[in-house]
Amino acid sequence: MSKPEQQTNYTNSMYINRDLSWIEFNRRVLEEAQDPTTPLLERIKFLSIVSTNLDEFMSVRVAGIDDQLKAGLTKKDFTGYTPEGLFRRIMKRTGKMVQDQYKAFRELSRALVKEGLIFTACEDLTAAQKKQMDQYFLDRVFPVLTPMAVDQSRPFPLVHNLSLYLAVTLLREGDDPEEEPYFAIVQVPSNLPRFIKVPARSNSLKQEFVLLEDLIREHIQTMFPGYGAVSVDAFRLTRNADLTLNEEGAEDLLEEIEKELKRRRWGSPVRLEVQKGFHPYALDMLKEEFEIGDNVFEIDGPIDLSFLMKLSGALPDFEHLRYPKLEPEYPREFDDTDDFFEVLRRRDVLVYHPFESFDAVSDFIDQAAGDPAVMAIKMTLYRVSGNSMIVNALAKAAEAGKQVTAIVELKARFDEERNIAWARQLEKAGCHVVYGLVGLKTHAKIMLIVRQENDGLRRYVHVGTGNYNDNTAKLYTDIGLFTSQPVIGEDASVLFNEMTGYSAPHDWQAFGVAPTDMKSKLFALIAREAENATAGKPARIIAKMNSLSHQEMVDELYAASRAGVTIDLIVRGVCCLKPGVPGLSDKITVRSIVDRFLEHSRMFYFENGGEPEVWLSSADWMTRNLTRRIELMCPVFDPQLKETLINILRLSLTDNTKARVLMSGGQYVRADIEPAEPLRSQFAAQNIVTWKGRRDAF
Repeated sequence: MSKPEQQTNYTNSMYINRDLSWIEFNRRVLEEAQDPTTPLLERIKFLSIVSTNLDEFMSVRVAGIDDQLKAGLTKKDFTGYTPEGLFRRIMKRTGKMVQDQYKAFRELSRALVKEGLIFTACEDLTAAQKKQMDQYFLDRVFPVLTPMAVDQSRPFPLVHNLSLYLAVTLLREGDDPEEEPYFAIVQVPSNLPRFIKVPARSNSLKQEFVLLEDLIREHIQTMFPGYGAVSVDAFRLTRNADLTLNEEGAEDLLEEIEKELKRRRWGSPVRLEVQKGFHPYALDMLKEEFEIGDNVFEIDGPIDLSFLMKLSGALPDFEHLRYPKLEPEYPREFDDTDDFFEVLRRRDVLVYHPFESFDAVSDFIDQAAGDPAVMAIKMTLYRVSGNSMIVNALAKAAEAGKQVTAIVELKARFDEERNIAWARQLEKAGCHVVYGLVGLKTHAKIMLIVRQENDGLRRYVHVGTGNYNDNTAKLYTDIGLFTSQPVIGEDASVLFNEMTGYSAPHDWQAFGVAPTDMKSKLFALIAREAENATAGKPARIIAKMNSLSHQEMVDELYAASRAGVTIDLIVRGVCCLKPGVPGLSDKITVRSIVDRFLEHSRMFYFENGGEPEVWLSSADWMTRNLTRRIELMCPVFDPQLKETLINILRLSLTDNTKARVLMSGGQYVRADIEPAEPLRSQFAAQNIVTWKGRRDAF
């Protein structure tokens, strides 16, 4: 192992705190932005992701801890932290992370300059450039700006969550500079580009950009004639954005969510970001209005670096600064046929995104929508893209007279408005739209197609680890299984009946389903490995997921380790389990892979005494997934496909380039795995088409 890149001291508990573990995950994302071997425009994308990750963390997780503090709660969580102690540590560590993030931004800005990409201050523009930017401001920006004064007759306006503003302190012309200044705010329009391309200087190939807030600051006088600006400083407020729904008392869940989305605008303040050198009078005004206390982050650079994601995509002539473009392969099993059903009657098919194309999923449902023999289509929709071919295919199927049922999860955080729009569109097309069960989010990823064939009705099923979203399928690693296995089809029918109607608990033939029996099924599978280890039989668990934070699950894994089970966990983000603790978890390893694509697939391998079982799942091993969501795990029966999944897991376990290994103290170190030849699992996985199902692939 290499030396720890960053020491982190956790409590002496048997567990790592979930929120502190999340901070370490975002630190690993930041490391990708700091890594000089990562292409430059990819590095600024990672810097953007750090910002958006931190925004959600603050508006949901930190907001929840803040609520606990306001309620006076002092009870320790299972990792040994009180809300107050945890809040202090979070703010300290996120503050340090933000400092490192902006240090990386300044370094990357210098690297961009060397490539001819420059963020230019307005005062550094040439006369010709300034004239053109003046015109841009007058034509495009000024008409949509609204200066909002704050005084006795005009109370403090609503400051929107995560929107950028300018705080303006002013003096009337001729006033004594010692007098109390006037105060106003101006919202930086979010519907205008954050960065503006400046016309090139004569005889220069360099591309220059001006930030929108800098352009507004340069022209602030146009909004306050008769006053002089003492200071113009950027700020941004983070509010509590977690929805609090009264699902039991709601007559119409859709209407209740729409109301709650409006209330989100008034969520209690959690974090205030201010530009470095912020005017003291303006800062006092904001702190008093928001009652924010000391939760103020001073930012040495542009507030909110999420705009870097769009900047990275807006430079078509700089492909040499990106990863080589990946062209997903169309799954070879479907490549020479237009009849998915004929293929699936013969065999199951596994598709590995983004290395294999999500078009196969879209084409499958599109064929079903146009097939006269298809009687019914049922599917879950959690996060859907903005222009979804799948939603269009469902609408087409309903209009053709098929029975179409869509379970649309309206409570998918930050996608609520989009899902409401999709739900209404599907209802207009004649689909049966169900909003899920009260108190539960529908997070399972499953599609069922019922088809009339010569020998009777046959069920075709697609089960995935990721959402039915063609955009994220290009950015996330996920697995999809197409099958016509009768037991899977029968379980799928029962699952949809449970989600749309009234149904007693079911004894599943193949599935594990949360919140009813997935947890107990996983516990039984883990216990079986422990029994096999005790009996001297082969015993091993390999589990790949996004997060592991369920205390009972951690305890079951500890028990299996003490029984002698070898356990390899591949956990991208939060992990509350401490590996490598003598007498507790010395048979457990935990690694995290952060690379070009977001590791998103959930796969569980159990040795089963030499007859391995492999499962695909929508669920992480978190409390919310196992107890408060409808989740699904599905076995893979085909031996060849099982071998493919085992190969994918092996790749992750042998990655010595982008993998970090969790130490018992809570810190992550770079993996150093023999042989010394570099192996990068995501790059090696691009050869999936040639090694699918091969036992000798590694």
